Amino acid sequence: MIVIKEGGHRVFEHDEETSKVVSALLLDLEKNGIDAVRSYSKKFDNWSPPSFELTPKQIAEASAKCDEQLRRDTLFCQNNVRNFAKAQLATMHNLEVETYPGVFLGHKHIPVHSVGSYIPGGVYPMFGSAQMSIIPAKVAGVESVIACTPPTRDGSYYPATIHAIKEAGADRIFVLGGVQAFALMAFGMGIVEPVSILCGAGNKYVAEAKRQLFGRCGIDLLAGPTEIGIIADDKSDPALVACDLLGQAEHDPNSGQILICLSEWHAKAVMAEIEKQMAVLPTREIAQQSFRDYGQVLVASSKDEAIALMDDWAPEHLELLVEDRDYYFNRLKNYGSLFIGEETTVAYGDKAIGTNHILPTGRAARYTGGVWVGKFLKTVTYQRMNKKASIEIGEVTARQCRAEHMIAHALTADYRVEKFRGEEE
Repeated sequence: MIVIKEGGHRVFEHDEETSKVVSALLLDLEKNGIDAVRSYSKKFDNWSPPSFELTPKQIAEASAKCDEQLRRDTLFCQNNVRNFAKAQLATMHNLEVETYPGVFLGHKHIPVHSVGSYIPGGVYPMFGSAQMSIIPAKVAGVESVIACTPPTRDGSYYPATIHAIKEAGADRIFVLGGVQAFALMAFGMGIVEPVSILCGAGNKYVAEAKRQLFGRCGIDLLAGPTEIGIIADDKSDPALVACDLLGQAEHDPNSGQILICLSEWHAKAVMAEIEKQMAVLPTREIAQQSFRDYGQVLVASSKDEAIALMDDWAPEHLELLVEDRDYYFNRLKNYGSLFIGEETTVAYGDKAIGTNHILPTGRAARYTGGVWVGKFLKTVTYQRMNKKASIEIGEVTARQCRAEHMIAHALTADYRVEKFRGEEE
């Protein structure tokens, strides 16, 4: 391996100071309810409307402010997300099997009751996030989806975001941001029913709030600053590779990028393109800082070393800009979402193609995937058996329980063995 450009360690959103701040906020919010919500909303966002929840009239007015092309494009993107979620759901079958004569075991998928969806709106109004949590939840059969999105800096809300939330199928919409939004959804506060799962990305305070609220309710995952990994061989277009790296670098000063090339000259060609494109990029203030601090460019000695390096990095998004696509596709294991070939790119997945963009970061792709329809389903098991099987299983169970000195457990088996054996006589 040759290092062309070193980058800093990726930022992980949890730190002691943030944890203390969020803990204090959540304690106050749980104790003082909507009054604390209003206080923090005014303090952090200068936002204190008569009601944080939008009325049907306000929602309709927001949609009316969106031009026809935007509405059509939003419908196109949401239909793609919905169709893919439906296809995923179709793979999830209930199961029942007779594992032993008279013993029937099964599982079934039950949707959670409610979801709290957070649609971020910090530097960019990312209204495309609406469909990523709301639509899979609704396809899964979730009864109630509460959506929160922060106000704009001018003391209003972004019409396209409200329109997207409505079209995705949210049941109630609140213009409320930050920790206070997650507290409202998790605690309920007499305003909403406390949700079963919190879903959506945000800043480090939002990520920490989700971490601390986990257990009281479920969460989708802990998502930090966005990441992109690219494996590019000598046949790939250096300008396109550079363009895709910068496409993620503009997200956040803490975004992570790693490029693994198969030759030094190609890596240097991409670096030259990055410099060239950065000079004219409208969002270069953020992208330049991000690539400077967290961008890495490496040269692998072989395909297998490229795979090993990328699996260790475990990126949120992984692009394969290579000729031998199947070789990499069949061997790579750690990524949130994979983009195969120059014909697709991360932005397609973020906005329009139909896969989900709420994905694991900070090497979490080693052990989890991103949000999908299954995130909103509980897979629960059940068992039933006939009396003959209950006698046979009961005798084994009683012996096992006594070997563990759990006598009361053994008696529950003994009772059934005696009862059903007596009924046979």
